[in-house]
Amino acid sequence: MTKKIFSLFLLFIFAFMLSGCSQQTGVTEEKENNKKTTVNTSKNLPMSYAQPIVDKLEVYYFHRTARCYSCKTIGQYVRETMEEKYGQQIKDGIIDFRELNVESSENKEIAQKYKASGSSLFINRIIDNEDNIEQDANVWRLLGDEVKFKSYLENKIDSYLGM
Repeated sequence: MTKKIFSLFLLFIFAFMLSGCSQQTGVTEEKENNKKTTVNTSKNLPMSYAQPIVDKLEVYYFHRTARCYSCKTIGQYVRETMEEKYGQQIKDGIIDFRELNVESSENKEIAQKYKASGSSLFINRIIDNEDNIEQDANVWRLLGDEVKFKSYLENKIDSYLGM
């Protein structure tokens, strides 16, 4: 009888944790210098949601010193997309694009702000001086198709820029 109760208790805890995760997956908020920062690591919201026009867009690809083929390829696709499609916006300061090594001491603070610990793509939509940081894990599933990868990233950035 005790085993059944214990098993039911564990099952209840597991179900509770799963329901909490599905509602709050990867979303945290923190106050820093009177500035609201939202980190969204959940799957992307449907594009049907109206996206506000940004004051500035930060597109940061974080990586480690030692990188595998996949990490290098993601970096290459992101860099090529940003330079080919958004060179003028980068020049004009509307977009800040950077590739950042999380193991470099000079990038320690920014890696902490974005909660980046390895190879990852983050997009920060700055609206009314508020950060809206989002980790985009979808790029990993598009790694095998360069055209789809670049099209996906371009469509996402265009939507944030109101293009």
